[in-house]
Amino acid sequence: MEEISASEAEPAPPVRPGIEVLLSDSLHLIEGRRVGLVTNHTGIDREGISSIDRLHGADGVELVALYSPEHGIRGTAEAGELVDHTVDDRTGLPVHSLYGDTRKPTPEMLEGVDVLLFDILDIGARFYTYIYTMALGMEAAGEAGIPFVVLDRPNAIGGWATQGNILDPAFSSFVGMYPLPIRHGLTPGELARVYRGEFGVVAELHVVPVEGLRRTMDMADTGLPWTPPSPNMPSLESAYHYPGTCLFEGTNLSVGRGTDRAFQQIGAPWLDAERAVARLEELGIDGVRFEAVTFVPTAPGDGKFADEELRGIRLHVTDRERYDPTRAGVALLSVTRALAREVGDSADPWEWRAAHFDRLAGGDALRRGLEEGREIDALVAGWDEASRAFGERVEPYRIYP
Repeated sequence: MEEISASEAEPAPPVRPGIEVLLSDSLHLIEGRRVGLVTNHTGIDREGISSIDRLHGADGVELVALYSPEHGIRGTAEAGELVDHTVDDRTGLPVHSLYGDTRKPTPEMLEGVDVLLFDILDIGARFYTYIYTMALGMEAAGEAGIPFVVLDRPNAIGGWATQGNILDPAFSSFVGMYPLPIRHGLTPGELARVYRGEFGVVAELHVVPVEGLRRTMDMADTGLPWTPPSPNMPSLESAYHYPGTCLFEGTNLSVGRGTDRAFQQIGAPWLDAERAVARLEELGIDGVRFEAVTFVPTAPGDGKFADEELRGIRLHVTDRERYDPTRAGVALLSVTRALAREVGDSADPWEWRAAHFDRLAGGDALRRGLEEGREIDALVAGWDEASRAFGERVEPYRIYP
């Protein structure tokens, strides 16, 4: 069989997000109905046009209400900052906050709505709250007797891997409502199918898929525009490290908030970064390189070390397919915790924000193991098997090859 050269081969079709597929192929889901839309600034088409504007200007579509998650409808609020109800400047539509007095649409918020849509980019980590805004929106739609439609988007860091431990339901919170692995490997639409099929969320669910998406694609592969989904997720590089470095939010170390490399680096004034990097290199963690750096957080949203020069460790992805950010995060925790104990001229400078750390870690076993000085293999024992089993369990809910 004669081979076709790359120049002669048919170009791959463009990746089209769910909003475009809805308006071109699936308009029957909303046509003639009063539409509510859960979205933020990441709800855009390939040209960067807002889904709000696309729906508001579509023939046969009546967009009547908007709903904003954490960080607000424009994505400018800091992590944990409550979001107010407001009015959208461009359309004049009411914007109901789902990160203020309530995180679930109330019956009053859904009055006059015939179908509820969800269109937000997720980066693929258990503790990113947008996926729970989606779950609670599903619940509310089910209780109101209206359909819930996910306008699907890629998993920013790809769908080929499930990694990390499974959340213990006893530690369920808004940074982990369901027993998911830290890196779940699913798109929002696939997750919604899992919520309904595995976790008992009752709703009439429709998923408008991403055209042309494969699970081996990350956000860069899709050609879709990158819009930072929250103020401290500036790039895809940050998103890749987030499933591991976010665990430092439960300590007094900086995760780089207030810099242009949030979640790509961690640091503290007392940290011996060169020694830390040497120890990390000895561990031989696949797919990542560690670098000793200094950085200065400016107006960090977490209030850690504002305007102080920190000694830090920066992470660089070298092989995305082999990289396990959850293991890298545990290695960072183990090495920096050990170095904190070795600070000889002062008291131990390490501090836990224990309740928050345990919520992020999906239980208290990791924190207790770190305090006991366990080896990294012991700290993550069983994680690979558990995340692999989860991946097999959710295979029937996947949409993309």
